[in-house]
This record gives sequence, structure tokens and C-alpha cells, in this order.
Amino acid sequence: MEEKDTGRKRIIGLRLTADEYGELEKNWKKSTVRKLSEYVRRLLFGKSFTVFTRDQSKDELLEEMALLRRELNAIGVNFNQAVHRLNMLDHSPQMQEWVRRFERDKERFFAAVESIQSRLKLLSSTWLQ
Repeated sequence: MEEKDTGRKRIIGLRLTADEYGELEKNWKKSTVRKLSEYVRRLLFGKSFTVFTRDQSKDELLEEMALLRRELNAIGVNFNQAVHRLNMLDHSPQMQEWVRRFERDKERFFAAVESIQSRLKLLSSTWLQ
């Protein structure tokens, strides 16, 4: 694919300290501009560009929600494994009744976990926009 001729044939050499370059690069990465040269051109000529800003408290909340989601998944897996092992054992009728009640509780637990996970997913997608 051919590149479009922009007519840019002049080069300006610019020397920056490591700190200056670091700040320039940090600000460039926060913007939507893909190339550093384009970012510098827009700054130099006063053209507009979009800058992303992040809310630190929302980022921390998202991290906590991700941890909660992982923990809920782990609890669910462990719960399922325990029920499976109990079902594999052949015990007295009293134990079988306990297992049946446990199964009902398990269904309620998983419904609650599913509800929590769907709500977390909705909140995450809302805040990530």
C-alpha cells in the first residue's frame, strides 16, 4: 500500500532532558494521538486532541471487584467439588436427606453468585467506558 505524500520534508532537531522527554511521552500516551510526531505537531500548532483522564478511586474499585469475582468463582468451584464428593459416597438415609438439602442450598447460592457476577460485569463495563 502506498503512503500518502504529506509534503513534510523539513526536519527540526530538538534535544530534551530525560525528565522533559519522560513528561512529554507520559502526556502523549494519555492522548488519543497514535504517533509522537503528530502529538508534538498538534501541541506546536495549537491543534486540539483528546486526552484520557482516569479516576483513581474507580480504578481501585474495579480492582476490588475483579478480586471479588475471582474469589466468588473459586468458592463456587470448591462448593461444586464438595457436593460431587458427597454424592459419590453411599451413606445412611439421614446423610442422603442432608445432601438433598445441601443441593437446594447450593442452587440458591449459585443463583446469588450469578446475580452478583452479572451486576459486577455491568458495573465494570459501565466504568470502563
